[in-house]
Amino acid sequence: MFTGLIQGTGRVAAVEKKGLETRFTVRPGFVMHDHRPGESIAVNGVCLTAEHFSRGAFHVYASAQTMSVTNLKDLSTGSHVNLERALALGERLGGHLVSGHVDCLAGVEDIQAAGESRQITLVFPEELSPQVINRGSVALDGVSLTITGCGPGWLQVNIIPATWKETTIAQWKKGAQVNMETDIIGKYVQNMLGPWLADKMQDQSGRIDMDFLRQHGF
Repeated sequence: MFTGLIQGTGRVAAVEKKGLETRFTVRPGFVMHDHRPGESIAVNGVCLTAEHFSRGAFHVYASAQTMSVTNLKDLSTGSHVNLERALALGERLGGHLVSGHVDCLAGVEDIQAAGESRQITLVFPEELSPQVINRGSVALDGVSLTITGCGPGWLQVNIIPATWKETTIAQWKKGAQVNMETDIIGKYVQNMLGPWLADKMQDQSGRIDMDFLRQHGF
């Protein structure tokens, strides 16, 4: 589990492709204390397992599934990535609960100056729109952000100067594909309510009885 508060960026030192699978060597731009093999590290918001550490770098494996649904497939030697180590119980939760399981790729549609901030508009698959709400949370390339506007298949976020400076968001251009994870709580609520809502719709489809009339104010 993560918070979406990026601890720093890192550089991809090596990319080893084997068919559809890939191993990355990532060199953090900050010191990682008390690291151990097997720990989870979010790389651009993707939860990966550190297989081992050596010479100030860590090595991770990305499966064919992970490569197919995230922007890790676009990484090459020298690419910069956002990094966050897994949350420890008892630490401050400054962002929001982030699982590191990417839901989709979102496309950068527009970047506009907004005072000292930048307002960025992104588009994403419309079927995920129920999980995106105004003033809600979203993780983009692992960065916890507040949604400042949204609609079917699009959302806006405001990037403050500190976030622009300390993450890879400053490298985004129109057309860039970024990893998007919707709010984990919203996903569980939607999943639990889905069967109930379907039953309610089925009960009301084409059937008018006294209960239906009472529910609708008659």
